[in-house]
Parts: sequence; structure tokens; C-alpha cells
Amino acid sequence: MYGINQRCFYLSFHFFVVWCHAQGENEPSPDFKQHVREQGAQTDELSRRQVRVYQLYSRTSGRHVQIQGKRVSATAEDGNTFARLYVETDTFGSRVRIKGAESGRYLCMNRRGKLVGKPSGRGRDCIFTEIVLENNYTAFQNAKYEGWYIAFSRKGRPIKASKTKENQREVHFIKRLHKGPLPFPNSARPKHFEFISFPPMRRAKRNRKAHTTS
Repeated sequence: MYGINQRCFYLSFHFFVVWCHAQGENEPSPDFKQHVREQGAQTDELSRRQVRVYQLYSRTSGRHVQIQGKRVSATAEDGNTFARLYVETDTFGSRVRIKGAESGRYLCMNRRGKLVGKPSGRGRDCIFTEIVLENNYTAFQNAKYEGWYIAFSRKGRPIKASKTKENQREVHFIKRLHKGPLPFPNSARPKHFEFISFPPMRRAKRNRKAHTTS
């Protein structure tokens, strides 16, 4: 009798597992990519934003991106003050705002696909999505105009964004540290440690004499 009850228990448990598995197959699995896209498209107004400082090296021009007033180009040499960029995160994902440290203007894209420098970077036309490619280069797609990328010609001139694609050399960049002066005035360079020699104190001399006479 005990063996029959045990067999019934195992059969019931087996059918229960099969039923639960069937129910799980009927329910659609969550789309995590869609969730990341939706969350990444929302500006984070609560968290403290990260600001990174670096240069953007253009694969085609062999120079760095610089923002000089309204004019944007990729002709700056390594360490040029206009090539230093403040890159500020906009969401928890990979959307950023790019600001020229020297000019104080943001890198933006107008409706004609032209790159311009603007004093304010609040608009979605001034937000870009960082895309790390398989060849380890980085592309920047505009948040407002999907499919439009930051791109430069061999002479460092901006290319119309409507004619760009992710696999083009013109949209490929490398992030590089800036070799110029430190970006923040309160950042001091590390100083070498120096040993300081003090003359012996008078009390020490007296004690030494007293010790010798005794």
C-alpha cells in the first residue's frame, strides 16, 4: 500500500511540473532590450551626473574634434585646448552631452544634419548615444534624429548626418585622455616628498652634557 501511495505521489508531482512548464511557455518572456531602450531614452533628473574629460580622435581626419563657437571640426592637434571635451551623462544608459571645455558650447545637430555649437545643451538635438562598435571604435548617434551620426571628412569637415551610417569610417572615433593642463583649477599636481632636517634642540644638548659629567 505504501509503494502505491508513493507512486501516486510521484506521478502527481510529475504532472504538476509538466503543467507549470506548459504555463510558462504560454506566457511571453520579458523583452529586456526594449526595457533598456525605454529607460535609456528618459533623462535622469535625480541621479548625480558623471562628467568625463577626454578628446575625440577622428578615424578619418587623424585629428581631434574641437568646438570653436558655432564652428565644429576635427582638425585639432593632440592637447589643443579646444579639443578638451566635457562629456556629461544624461541617463543611466549611454546617452551623453558633449561640451567644449574652452568654448563652453555644446555639440548639437540641427534638422539639416549639420553639427553646430550651442550655448545650451538641453534639447534632444544636443544628446548623443555612445555606441561601442566591434572594431573598438565609438560612434555617436543623435537622440533626436535616429540614424544620424557625428561624422567628419578627411579634412576634418563635418559631414551631413543624413548621409551617415554606423559602418562608415567617418563616424568612428577613439576616446583619448587630454595631455594639456589639468581641467579643474583646484586639482593640484602631486608634489615630490621632501625630507626636512631640523637643528637639534638646546634641551637635548644640556641633557647630553649632564649625562657625560655624571
